[in-house]
Amino acid sequence: MPKNRGARGVWGLLGPAMVAGVAYLDPGNVASNASAGAQYGYLLVWVVVVANAMAWLIQYLSAKLGIATGRSLPALLGERFRTRPARYLYWAQAELVAMATDVAEVIGGAIALNLLFGLPLIVGGVITGAVSLALLVLHSRRGPRVFERVVIGLVAIIAIGFCAGLVVAPVDPGEAVAGLVPRFTDAGSVLLAASILGATVMPHAIYAHSALTRDRFGAVEEGPRRRLVLRATRIDVTIALAIAGTVNLVILLLAASTLPGVAGTDTLEGAHAAIGAALGPVVATLFAVGLLASGLASTSVGAYAGAEIMQGLLRVRIPLLVRRLVTLLPALVLLLVGAPPTLSLVLSQVVLSFGIPFALVPLVALTTRSALMGDAANRPWVTVLAAVAAALLIVLNVTLLVLLVVGG
Repeated sequence: MPKNRGARGVWGLLGPAMVAGVAYLDPGNVASNASAGAQYGYLLVWVVVVANAMAWLIQYLSAKLGIATGRSLPALLGERFRTRPARYLYWAQAELVAMATDVAEVIGGAIALNLLFGLPLIVGGVITGAVSLALLVLHSRRGPRVFERVVIGLVAIIAIGFCAGLVVAPVDPGEAVAGLVPRFTDAGSVLLAASILGATVMPHAIYAHSALTRDRFGAVEEGPRRRLVLRATRIDVTIALAIAGTVNLVILLLAASTLPGVAGTDTLEGAHAAIGAALGPVVATLFAVGLLASGLASTSVGAYAGAEIMQGLLRVRIPLLVRRLVTLLPALVLLLVGAPPTLSLVLSQVVLSFGIPFALVPLVALTTRSALMGDAANRPWVTVLAAVAAALLIVLNVTLLVLLVVGG
């Protein structure tokens, strides 16, 4: 195969990881990174880098599972439960994870619409949910390629919106490099580090990525075609995580350089106000636009994951609108009753923390099996790295939960 033809072949296979990578650009990530930079400056730069490295490995394994088997992680697990109660119990926790995902993402989109247009939060939540439903319809009727292009377009808006501030307020390169040295200063920095790391690989991103590669490629048989697809997938995951990691890093660096010690930056509204005061209304507006794109893109991918969870585990076809309402309703109820948005975001992360082991452990276990994966099964060193990453993420999520309880 000529080199230029091979490059074109790889290029045409990119996309699924870009969609799954939106999970790392959701409003929860924006809030935690802005808060980390404002409170601790460049101290936690290393946390974002480590989080991205672990995310790369986990997302690649999820993508590889879909390519080698032609099935998603929820579908594979649904086949392996020997009793209906076990399958339904697993589905219940996975569905709670999908609902918690929607809480963070719909609320983020609602806050962005409020900041940009003054819309009531409940109205913004309904609009965000409606857009995600429209994108699900687009995926079901036009196929994964069109869905990927729309989400990638939203990712571009996210990147521009969140990175625009660097043009106005460049960061200190020396301080940023110094932030690569792992260290903490107090319990608060540990809490933020656990929050960033523990919420990096979220369950719905794992469920979604295996389904996205299944939708795009189906089961790819062993041979040159599988090697090409896996090579393209590694490149795809690298690009997606490089973009997500860079944007998250920029949010932290921007807050570190312009918002050190500013009160209120632990909320999205507070971060927006602080950026407007420090960098001007144009940058603040671009930040809000980026936040809106973040909410719309991430809730669309979350809705896709929720639909796959339901179909893969329950093994029944449920109308699209019903599937969407199941995960959307809790977020809308919280907005309707006036629950504090920041508290809702925190509680959603707690629920997500409980779901991490249920997605990570089966993923690592399944991708080690040659009978299932063929020549795509993990090599021993990959399994060791994946197991260590999974253990660290589980421990960090438990740490986060304990710190949140102790902190009140």
